[in-house]
Amino acid sequence: MNPETRSAWLPYVVPFATFLALTFAGSQWPSAAHLWYAAKTVIVAVMLIAWRRSYPELRWSRSIANWAIGFAAGLLVLVVWVAPEKLLEPLKLGEPGGFDPHAFGASGAGLWAIAGVRLLGASLVVPVMEELFWRSFLMRALIRSDFREVALGTFRLFSFALVAILFGLEHFRWVVGILAGLAYGGLLVWRRDLFTCVLAHAVTNLGLGLYVLATGRWDFW
Repeated sequence: MNPETRSAWLPYVVPFATFLALTFAGSQWPSAAHLWYAAKTVIVAVMLIAWRRSYPELRWSRSIANWAIGFAAGLLVLVVWVAPEKLLEPLKLGEPGGFDPHAFGASGAGLWAIAGVRLLGASLVVPVMEELFWRSFLMRALIRSDFREVALGTFRLFSFALVAILFGLEHFRWVVGILAGLAYGGLLVWRRDLFTCVLAHAVTNLGLGLYVLATGRWDFW
């Protein structure tokens, strides 16, 4: 295995690991959680831009069908994420941390800036980072160590199911998280287009953010 092949995983794993590490750091200093979120959003965005040539599968889709399907799937996952909240209450993992922009003593433009950074990070950076890691990298790496030799969207039950489960367990609401992982993974298998998954994920996160801002249900953040 040549050096390029051995290091091919770095652009997919490092941004994701960095985001997780900074998320943990933010949980240790909750009074500065907004600063940690801004930092990890900027740092990971810079990483993704710097490594953009390492993601040949990440390109705009010219298919109107992919845009429509991704948008519809994102809205469907959003409904699934929010609607069964009371029903699934006993199954949640731990206590919700939430992210309340009002908790940091800001007002006016500062308050909107905190909420805006959170919304932009969740709807623009997170979908790209996570879809690259979960669906493009790990779903293929579980099939073959040189994941680039595996066609995007290749279905193997083990890798498909394990990625969906791990994606779900990454979230406090793990049941709907697994359902979301199955939906995004299913999109990839069906359309063989990572952009469709990123779009669906972005629509879900943007919709959830707008719902949070409209209702004050900060525990969803």
